[in-house]
Amino acid sequence: MADYLETTATTKGQVVIPAAIRRKLGIESGTRIQVKVDEKNAQIILKPITREYIHSMRGRYRGSGLLDELNASRSRDREREEKKIRRK
Repeated sequence: MADYLETTATTKGQVVIPAAIRRKLGIESGTRIQVKVDEKNAQIILKPITREYIHSMRGRYRGSGLLDELNASRSRDREREEKKIRRK
């Protein structure tokens, strides 16, 4: 497979990922795609969120405080919602 393949954007901003790339990366109908903008290099980075990708992430954030941050965020959201209810 070539290093670069070309595609064209539609008026809605949609692009087709060539079949060879979809097969190579395991992208099927309904596969979610993470979109990231690299402003420094003026690039759009697409990362398929496949089972393999999810399995590769297992344990990567263990012990990094991610769960603590998630719980704190949920607590802040809950407090915000309770304040809205009290105001009514």
